[in-house]
Amino acid sequence: MSTASGPARLPATAPSRRLALAVVATGMLMVVLDGSIVTVAMPAVQDDLGFTAGGLSWVVNAYLIAFGSLLLLAGRLGDLIGRRRMFLAGTAVFTAASLLAGAATSPATLTAARFLQGIGSAMASAVSLGILVTLFTEPRERARAIAVFSFTGAAGASLGQTLGGVLTDALDWHWIFFINLPIGVAVLAVAVRVLPGDAGPGLKAGADVFGTVLVTTGLMLGIYTVVKVEEYGWSSGRTLGFGALAALLLAAFLARQATAENPLMPLRIFRSRSVSAANLVQILMVAALFSFQILVALYLQKVLGYGTAETGLAMLPAAAVIGAVSLGVSARLNARFGERNVLLAGIALLIGVLGLLARVPVRAGYAADLLPAMLLAAGFGLALPALTALAMSGADEEDAGLASGLFNTTQQIGMALGVAVLSTLAASRTRSLTAGGRTTAEALTGGYRLAFAVGAGLLVAAFALAYTMLRRSGPQAAAEPAAGTPAPAHAAGA
Repeated sequence: MSTASGPARLPATAPSRRLALAVVATGMLMVVLDGSIVTVAMPAVQDDLGFTAGGLSWVVNAYLIAFGSLLLLAGRLGDLIGRRRMFLAGTAVFTAASLLAGAATSPATLTAARFLQGIGSAMASAVSLGILVTLFTEPRERARAIAVFSFTGAAGASLGQTLGGVLTDALDWHWIFFINLPIGVAVLAVAVRVLPGDAGPGLKAGADVFGTVLVTTGLMLGIYTVVKVEEYGWSSGRTLGFGALAALLLAAFLARQATAENPLMPLRIFRSRSVSAANLVQILMVAALFSFQILVALYLQKVLGYGTAETGLAMLPAAAVIGAVSLGVSARLNARFGERNVLLAGIALLIGVLGLLARVPVRAGYAADLLPAMLLAAGFGLALPALTALAMSGADEEDAGLASGLFNTTQQIGMALGVAVLSTLAASRTRSLTAGGRTTAEALTGGYRLAFAVGAGLLVAAFALAYTMLRRSGPQAAAEPAAGTPAPAHAAGA
């Protein structure tokens, strides 16, 4: 195998490649855990540092804005200067920022540290999939590697909620950040030795400075607008004005990429039907599943009265079945039936999850009303590895980092849209029911039900999009060479 800059130095043995996979997956797990572990500790952070109600949201928003807006840039830079170098630098920045966040004694310091964490996360996350698809070139090996990687994202959020509750209750909120230090140092120590060296062709091959300014500013402004929708409303002048400006900047970026001599994001990547469709499906799927990852936890705490640790434990069955399916059977199912068919089956199960939750009662019993939904979350363990494989399969090796960054970017866009749309709908419905004389528990449950129902609708749309835009794939298609192999890149719908 070769890159534009010469042969990549890959770990020569299967054990060393598995160790490289473990390092990348552990780095991603650290990032994913950090995203969910913070939400559980927010009340303790507010009490200790004196955040205002509005200021507290920036503990999350500062991270999301930096992370979501820099993924695409980081992915492309990884292709140009080396994905290994970008992963190491990002992990180092994230680890140092975690130390700063854990030691924070003021709202300003913690907010700045969270912004730096977002930068480090974007640098490391954007190139992770690119590293894996160039490291594992044999289809079955790649499928297993993607399954392991997907598990860290699918189950990490649930594990983060459990760990956040335990650490906050047993120690204090500072330790939700300090726990990243030994993990980050260990990842760096091993990654230096086992990750493949890929120097890349250099910045001159694609250092579009003007395009970089356009896309970074556009994404940052767009994500900021979306995360503030709940505060200002969809029809406010602030939301409409900032949203229009963000759209204009991103449109200018795309126009620039079509004519630039060395584009930051070569538009050829969208010629692959699988890349384009998989990213669109992901936006819908992640937006819908925000209601499961976040609103279920709020329902458990605010309606059923669960504590933080109890909430995490209640959601552990979902993490367990996601892990079992991701690591145990998803790779074999993808090889036998094709990624498209497995993706459709996974989305169908997830529609069942939100369909059940849309009927959840005020006085729910865990075993009867919630556990079935937790078990059907196994669909995420089917859908995410298949979707990831489809999104990466249509990219040439030279664009692997870009495809990885794009996939992570659409994931963040979906999450931001899920937060804005579903949380706003839930809050509006809750206010309406409260004004009508319903009890607090009834009003909250009504709001959450509406969000779950809308989420189920988004998943139906994702199913229809995947069914129509992704070509039928089967065992033969699954066995073909994919991105990063010497053969021409292919996709289930390229």
